[in-house]
Amino acid sequence: MSDRMLHLQKVYHRLSLRSFTPHSLPFKPPQFPSLRSPPRLRVRPRSHAVRSIGTAAAVMSASASSRLSNIVPLNAVVAEDGGNGSVSSATATTFEDEDSSLGYRLPPKEIKDIVDAPPLPALSFSPYRDKILFLKRRALPPLTELARPEEKLAGVRIDGKCNTRTRMSFYTGIGIHQLLPDGTLGSEVEVHGFPEGAKINFVTWSPDGRHLAFTIRFDDEDTSSKLKVWVAQVETGIARPLFESHEYCLNAVFDNFVWVNDSSLLVCTIPLSRGDPPKKPLVPFGPKIQSNERKNIIQVRTFQDLLKDEYDEDLFDYYATSQLVLASLDGIVKEIGPLAVYTSMDPSPDHKYLLISSLHRPYSFIVPCGRFPKKVEMWTADGKFVRTLCDLPLAEDIPIAFNSVRRGMRSLNWRADKPSTLYWVETQDEGDAKVEVSPRDIVHTQPAEPLEGEDPTILHKLDLRYGGISWSDDSLALVYESWYKTRRTRTWVISPGSNDVSPRILFDRSSEDVYSDPGSPMLRRTPAGTYVLAKVKKENDEGTYLLLNGNGATPEGNIPFLDLFDINTGNKERIWKSDKEKYYEGVVALMSDEKEGDLPINTLKILTSKESKTENTQYYILSWPEKKACQITNFPHPYPQLASLQKEMVRYQRKDGVQLTATLYLPPGYDPSRDGPLPCLVWSYPGEFKSKDAAGQVRGSPNEFAGIGPTSALLWMARRFAILSGPTIPIIGEGDDEANDRYVEQLVASAEAAVEEVIRRGVAHPKKIAVGGHSYGAFMTANLLAHAPHLFACGIARSGAYNRTLTPFGFQNEERTLWEATSTYVEMSPFMSANKIKKPILLIHGEEDNNPGTLTMQSDRFFNALKGHGALCRLVILPFESHGYAARESIMHVLWETDRWLQKYCVSDTSDVNVNQDACKDNIGRGSTNSESKAVATGGGSGSEVSNSEHEGVDSLPRSLIHC
Repeated sequence: MSDRMLHLQKVYHRLSLRSFTPHSLPFKPPQFPSLRSPPRLRVRPRSHAVRSIGTAAAVMSASASSRLSNIVPLNAVVAEDGGNGSVSSATATTFEDEDSSLGYRLPPKEIKDIVDAPPLPALSFSPYRDKILFLKRRALPPLTELARPEEKLAGVRIDGKCNTRTRMSFYTGIGIHQLLPDGTLGSEVEVHGFPEGAKINFVTWSPDGRHLAFTIRFDDEDTSSKLKVWVAQVETGIARPLFESHEYCLNAVFDNFVWVNDSSLLVCTIPLSRGDPPKKPLVPFGPKIQSNERKNIIQVRTFQDLLKDEYDEDLFDYYATSQLVLASLDGIVKEIGPLAVYTSMDPSPDHKYLLISSLHRPYSFIVPCGRFPKKVEMWTADGKFVRTLCDLPLAEDIPIAFNSVRRGMRSLNWRADKPSTLYWVETQDEGDAKVEVSPRDIVHTQPAEPLEGEDPTILHKLDLRYGGISWSDDSLALVYESWYKTRRTRTWVISPGSNDVSPRILFDRSSEDVYSDPGSPMLRRTPAGTYVLAKVKKENDEGTYLLLNGNGATPEGNIPFLDLFDINTGNKERIWKSDKEKYYEGVVALMSDEKEGDLPINTLKILTSKESKTENTQYYILSWPEKKACQITNFPHPYPQLASLQKEMVRYQRKDGVQLTATLYLPPGYDPSRDGPLPCLVWSYPGEFKSKDAAGQVRGSPNEFAGIGPTSALLWMARRFAILSGPTIPIIGEGDDEANDRYVEQLVASAEAAVEEVIRRGVAHPKKIAVGGHSYGAFMTANLLAHAPHLFACGIARSGAYNRTLTPFGFQNEERTLWEATSTYVEMSPFMSANKIKKPILLIHGEEDNNPGTLTMQSDRFFNALKGHGALCRLVILPFESHGYAARESIMHVLWETDRWLQKYCVSDTSDVNVNQDACKDNIGRGSTNSESKAVATGGGSGSEVSNSEHEGVDSLPRSLIHC
């Protein structure tokens, strides 16, 4: 079973679409005063001093074409990133007059217009799929919103004024449409009754679909910015506050509110008795002391925003502590439970019980709050304590090896197919993935209130690491397990209610082998509001059938499918697949799941998406038996100026025989035979594999729509660049080999193959090719300029980590420590090869980067190392920005910086740096010997190898387990 299946169980119905009425949204950019903190910039010129220019931020370019990236929950729509603002005192200029203006800059109009296009609303279907919710959004937020004070505590960032997580965006309005039987939409019912200018968050359907709950807030100085809970009738759109008293405000640092039943909500509120925040003492109580006098082995990654002292502990308690309040729609309010740091509230399917999780002291100064002591209790729905299920101790010593977990009960939850039955998993290896033991995990189940002396039932034993369960009933459930080291993933078929039926393996495969992925089982909603396996029945057939929804990876690209799968025989019938000639289509959700029992195949109804290279995604309702498709959206093209862009999936080969792929984008109207080669931007992100065959498999589709994010490399098609997007950079460690030990060698070989391909095609000028990336892609960029300077004219590196000795307990998918693999850490670090970088490199980094490993210090120190060796470099530090950039001022300035760099050092080729290209090629082309590996740090040939990582919003990221 695919890795994607495990993830889809959690996001299956978190569906969001884009509206087809964007021009109806009001768009009036607010005016903001000048910011107090100017961006800071450092530059190392070639031959003369250049005055500092104001900097700003960059945003990761995330492809918007992914089906799941367009989706928000059907029953719980959360805040979307967004915003709208204006750049103060900024004008678009070229690099020739860069000395004439300070502050934030605007990119050329052809880029700015694409980024400034008004956003489309998000959509969410009601629980019974009869209505669609339109959540109206603004464009990019102004920097003033990011500049709000924030408390960095225990790995989270808190807006003390709102008592929420920081940088929380919002919706500006809610519209409701009836989904008519013919597939069309009824007229809009606008939710109204709340004050104008309110910022809307956490929009959630009631279980029966008759009400919406959401929060509103204001940022005006004269108005409280605390969040208030409101409810609205879906039929009329009339909204009102949930609480008659204005004293109750939401605490949204962790969980916020949940529907307990159709007419009641459980809300995390700020305690009414809470006073002012604790004041930091002028004189500390004593020194800050950490001790390991028991000689415990505690290895942790480079977490950020941790607690520092007792004052931080008190501040964390102050903001995170909640009073739970049970509130009904008829106005009855009841405070339940003690004050605590509540992190989750989960009602049982029969609404009789609550599963309540909370954190408590002792806290830690070396790990984030997710590893703090955790207590899970069961209460009745009206707040009476039933029993404590577990009280887990502080988990500072979870090993850094992948698949290592916390000891004790974990993944504790309600069975989706039972009224009130719990299940959980417990490790048998003390949570250490390096310990060999069988079984490794055991899944348990137990009624909410067991009989006296009744022990938990062992549901299933696993030799790999538990990965989740899809429930159906007592006769059927699917259990998933996987092991990262070997990339093995297995799916088991079990009968939860029968000890006589032995579990059997349904799928056993490599998670890297996308060609063998059978797809993920689709889920259906039950009357209780939970989601279980969708079982389908055929006329005159007693078989048990599931619906498997897959990407359909093939050597020609993805061809999504829907299979009718006989769970007993393993036979498959393909009942739908994408049109592979022109379109890319995919199954988004099951729409015919409102009734109990198996679904008759002839009443099947699904939501699909459809797009092409030049046509953006539209959504359809597809109904059986005719398989008639009704289009329910008509989104306008988001950037018509690039509507006729050219896109092609290209395949080529690395010198060691590994098959590689990339997506080549060319500007509208471009003809290589007529126009000649173009300047080219290569934007990528390395990935780690265990086999050459898996690394060479094709992922993606040539027919997918070209989604362009706020700082996507594709924006430079508007500047007449060829874009080689996502060329595969596989770092392969087969068998017992560690991939990173040959990182540089394989990185350079992959880049050489990509560059040779675009030159061979005649679309890229050999001396006008730039390379760039974000996060681990920035790490890649710096390494390529150090070890393959003959390939690229310049580089752009955003929010990277360049010195691996600053992440000594692992990074990306590297499990070994610095002391276990010293040469690998050193040879992989472009910081150690700063003396070799002779091509211009632009470094961009958020000043408040919170991603593990990519501290802002990484770019600061790398820049100083480059400057110390006379490299042509520029460092842009973005005030208030985190790992992913958000503010309009920052994003526009990053685009200006990037465009200036490309025009100056790629298009104009004004660099006066001379590189002996033949010598470079000769060095890189050698085999990997011990002497050459040692030379990497000081300028030699081949070396180490890389892995994958994952960051929210990053360009085309591969699957991974650890933030870099």
